Amino acid sequence: MHILLATDADWIVDEVTNALGGSDDTFTVCRDGRVVTDQVKERTPDLAVFDLQAGSMGGMAVTMSLRLDESAGALPHVPVIMLLDRDADIHLARRCGAEGWLVKPLDALRLKRAAKAVAAGGAYTEGLPEDAAPVGSMIGEAGDVHDRDEEADGAESSEEEPANAG
Repeated sequence: MHILLATDADWIVDEVTNALGGSDDTFTVCRDGRVVTDQVKERTPDLAVFDLQAGSMGGMAVTMSLRLDESAGALPHVPVIMLLDRDADIHLARRCGAEGWLVKPLDALRLKRAAKAVAAGGAYTEGLPEDAAPVGSMIGEAGDVHDRDEEADGAESSEEEPANAG
């Protein structure tokens, strides 16, 4: 399996490569998120792991860029795992279309489970209740972000009410 890792932190490179590196596995490490698209064009990875906070272009921006290029037909689909700093960042991972995420601190067992699930076409989500919307259900075919209530019943969310002037 070929894994694309985008981070500027040496400790994350060590954690991910040690946990996911096997005899047949290869890695491309991008220290700058702005070069991820070029790397995907050169060699499509089986899995991408993006650090949320990485230099000038972090995991959310990189994932959104890949999803927009994919929806335009410019790039193939790349399964993404995001490495989040805190539970509050889960919303960001869901909105940008990541198939999986882990909340730091990392450990090898969780990294392996996430990589196996996401590379196989599934999801790995930490911090969500069982009945939450599946990953990616918030991204439309054209890459449009929408609320899951709108998709479920075709109506506006019950939380949104028309405003009356005066």
